[in-house]
Amino acid sequence: MGLADDYRSMARIRRFEERLMTLKDEGEVPGSIHLCNGQEAIPVGAARVLRDGDYVSATYRGHGWALARGVDMAALFAEIMGRDSALCGGRAASPYLSDVSRRFVGENSIVGAGVPVAAGAALTARHQGTGDVSVASIGDGAMNQGNVHEALNLAAVLDLPLILVVENNVYSEMSRIDDMVRVKQLAERAAGYGIPGTVVDGNDPDAVAAAMATAVERARAGAGPSIVEAMTERLVGHYSGDAQHYRPAGEIADARTREPLVRIRDAADAALTATLDAIDAEVAAEVEAAVAAARAIAFPDPATVKEHLYA
Repeated sequence: MGLADDYRSMARIRRFEERLMTLKDEGEVPGSIHLCNGQEAIPVGAARVLRDGDYVSATYRGHGWALARGVDMAALFAEIMGRDSALCGGRAASPYLSDVSRRFVGENSIVGAGVPVAAGAALTARHQGTGDVSVASIGDGAMNQGNVHEALNLAAVLDLPLILVVENNVYSEMSRIDDMVRVKQLAERAAGYGIPGTVVDGNDPDAVAAAMATAVERARAGAGPSIVEAMTERLVGHYSGDAQHYRPAGEIADARTREPLVRIRDAADAALTATLDAIDAEVAAEVEAAVAAARAIAFPDPATVKEHLYA
């Protein structure tokens, strides 16, 4: 993919998240939302090397992964707005949505809980002999969760085709990760499982894609799991109401000088800049059309509230 393609993919995620926040402010989105502004290069880079049959699980900050995997934007808006979407009928909203048709097995608001799910999907792929892989995206704080350790250990022992992507935005919710761990990089923990661990620039989709390609090739060959730690920065709070008092003055402004979209624009010549401007306009129109389509979807019938509770 070229710079313009990467920019379009990342701009779609950024504009989606920004529009989602305005919908939240206008009262059209219930509950809290967790946005991935600034982290778009990670799902976009990873998506390059994944096949349609591969599984992806994400955290509650997973809208970008859903879009990168090809989940319909209007359906995504509708689900988060609590409408009767084709995804989960408005029952999942922002932190639990999934789309089985795209092998996006879903988000999870329990920190680290997507990793055992992804390990299960990896076990399925191995038993079925499909050559598919399973990718689990987590935040840096999730590396301290016991279920992540257990799932990684199991995956390593069984040589499961699992790739763990650690989106290290240096804040585990509202605490700096370097205040909570002794290792310099979380990928160093891979040695404890006897698997590879790689640290990449998470604001560069090319770097993410290259690291993921190596991990995916290893997994498809039956050699087992890997950890890819992608260093990045949040441009927004942990959640939609986060005042971010814990962040030093000027930190966000500084991060905005090297975030993925700005990085491409800073390197662009006049011709590419014109192309990027056109992409921005096209993406803005796409997002507004998706919002309109989502608004046209009815809310779920209250009479169905007890459906899907039991198998």
